[in-house]
Amino acid sequence: MGTILDYLREYGDYSLAEKPFCDVDSLVISQLSYLKFDGIVPGPGKECAPVSLGEIAAHADYDHLYADERYRKDNTALFTGVLNSRRFGQMRLWNYVNLIEPEKESQFSAVVCGIPGGISYVVFRGTDENIVGWKEDLNLAFSEPVPGQLHSVPYLEQAARTIEGSFYVGGHSKGGNLAVYAAMHCDPAVRGRIERIYDHDGPGFRPEVREQGAWTEIEGRIHKTVPRSSLVGMLLYTEGDYRVVESKTLGLAQHNPYTWLVKEGDFRIVDDIRPGRRFVDQTLNEWILSLDQEQMRIFVDTLYRVVQASETDNLIDFTAHWFQSVHKIGKAIGGVDEETAGVVMQIMRALFEMVYVQAREQAQNKHESRESRRRGKKNRWELQREKFEEGMSQLERRLQLQPSEKK
Repeated sequence: MGTILDYLREYGDYSLAEKPFCDVDSLVISQLSYLKFDGIVPGPGKECAPVSLGEIAAHADYDHLYADERYRKDNTALFTGVLNSRRFGQMRLWNYVNLIEPEKESQFSAVVCGIPGGISYVVFRGTDENIVGWKEDLNLAFSEPVPGQLHSVPYLEQAARTIEGSFYVGGHSKGGNLAVYAAMHCDPAVRGRIERIYDHDGPGFRPEVREQGAWTEIEGRIHKTVPRSSLVGMLLYTEGDYRVVESKTLGLAQHNPYTWLVKEGDFRIVDDIRPGRRFVDQTLNEWILSLDQEQMRIFVDTLYRVVQASETDNLIDFTAHWFQSVHKIGKAIGGVDEETAGVVMQIMRALFEMVYVQAREQAQNKHESRESRRRGKKNRWELQREKFEEGMSQLERRLQLQPSEKK
């Protein structure tokens, strides 16, 4: 088994006629949309021809593609793999937009990819595991449209005018949500041309949002995939089918497309998301749906302040180091009602549990775990759990939560 990078090495020489476009191809395109094409790929309305991958590689600002240093190595390997493949090498890009609105806590980016074999793919950029991106995903839980969703509809309609015939639309994370939202709310003539809608671990929608859009028209065209410990992708996803993909990593890090496993030309599919993860997803969704707009804003802002108080910039580090800032986190939670504080504490427990349970399972097959059991010692994950519970107890005492709000 491998990742999308291994997939490109193994299947990159197959044309789409030899191996039809699949979910893995869509994730490759979705991840490609995270590259920074500013000043390289023409935007909407500009009298410029679509740009080839070769032209992008030869551009003076080529290195700007990898402005996100965290993923420079993987993104470089992805672009190189796509460029050198027979499958995607002749692909052309156009209609690139990248709008950043800090005051609205919004970032919107999309591009059209013309793939060899006659496929046009309108792809929306998503978010990663940094806390600003996660807050944006949570903001999608509001019933009123967020700025990115409002941008997605006119963008899709304008992009469709540059495409002949049918096309695909999709994205990863928030990008998957925007793809579905735009398909639900665009002009019916445009919607009728959409052949497939790809949603890779993107948040869902409140019932009233689905009812306001053409959900029933497009539901059968949605190809949704989520990792085994999905949190973002199951947020408000209460209807519709999905496929569950095995990942090579733990917990929230599974949101990263580079961790999704591929086997024999398709994703490594498992039966369902983890039972404990499913329970947390259902509990969180039920609680979110019970809130009005103002309550939801308070909840999202509080959860955001909690992660900020931990002095980490992403949710993966938060699960590992939050207890180093217990007092600051307590201050961030303080001031909200007891029910909101209790749910925030539940989520903190869930984030830790996602990592702990899978790490424990993996450790059972490793030398460290066997040696620890033989010597009667606790392994590092058991020690981590004890430290976590100690920190949670401190928070509960500080907030004076009742037992019903602790779990």
